[in-house]
Amino acid sequence: MQLVIAEKPSVAMALSKVLGAKSRGDGYMEGGGWLVSWCIGHLVELAPADAYDPRYSKWNYADLPILPEPWQYQVLPDTKKQFETLKSLMHRADVTALICATDVG
Repeated sequence: MQLVIAEKPSVAMALSKVLGAKSRGDGYMEGGGWLVSWCIGHLVELAPADAYDPRYSKWNYADLPILPEPWQYQVLPDTKKQFETLKSLMHRADVTALICATDVG
């Protein structure tokens, strides 16, 4: 199986038609050796500054620049379900390739 991740559902549906992925799953399409899924806006974002240290909850010029090591990320509540779908698809034993069909952002 090859997994294609599209920018948004409408693009995924168009790709699915071309690739022959006609079977609908929860958050993805499947068929013909392809899995096609999608993002919904930004699935993940950088964690806010106070996730690194509570003192960063109020901005202080003396604390700048804040350059964390390592960077932390958080999954947005509104996109958690689709994030988990993508994570599950990426970890499937039969997935041999991942194709990013999103924009560069």
